Amino acid sequence: MGCGLNTCGDGTLDLLASVYARGVTHAVALMRHSAREFDRGKNDLANPLTEEGRMLAYRFGERLPKQLMVRGYASPPERCLETASLLIDGHRDRGGEATRRRPVEGLGVFYVLDQMKMWKRMDFVGGLVPFLNAWFRGEVPMDTMIPAELAAKLVLRVIAGKLRSTIAPEQLDVCVSHDMTLHLVRDRLLGRNVGDHAVDFLDALVVYELDGALWAATHDGEPRIVDLALEAC
Repeated sequence: MGCGLNTCGDGTLDLLASVYARGVTHAVALMRHSAREFDRGKNDLANPLTEEGRMLAYRFGERLPKQLMVRGYASPPERCLETASLLIDGHRDRGGEATRRRPVEGLGVFYVLDQMKMWKRMDFVGGLVPFLNAWFRGEVPMDTMIPAELAAKLVLRVIAGKLRSTIAPEQLDVCVSHDMTLHLVRDRLLGRNVGDHAVDFLDALVVYELDGALWAATHDGEPRIVDLALEAC
């Protein structure tokens, strides 16, 4: 990973500041969890946050704009739930308001149908980047992964649902997920090739409405008008 204690999440915070400065009142941030352990002896989804990761998540929440009402949602693995929880704690401790933090299965790795086959395939093709590219091209067997287009539509349903649920004058819904999910949605909405654009801890894709159009943005590229009709299956 390319981020460290002083940089992880900074790009997302800058992005959010620029989005709300444009007059946006409600945004959804699909975010990768904070820094985590990489213990090969564990099921990958059981790897927790590191102490640094906990500090980064809390610091991120401290630095969020305090006029925002924050709702936290997360993939069920503990590192995602803890990221959302610490983020909200940091936001509240600095005077911000928040309503909830809860797991959402649609932010998880539901698209992996057979973990063992996925890891074997990933090793065979040479790592995460070539594996994801093969998945996006439809070259991974359907008994291993849900087709990428369908998986993206299901994730976008979650995002669209949050955008339709506004409860405060200025609101942010943080949806904590995984790097594979971020790469999937970035590829489908923004055409960002996984080999050209890294997804570090606490990086996010932010979706919002402005001037009657839906936009998606990341810190490493220009915002783009998108069509969440993609969500319809």
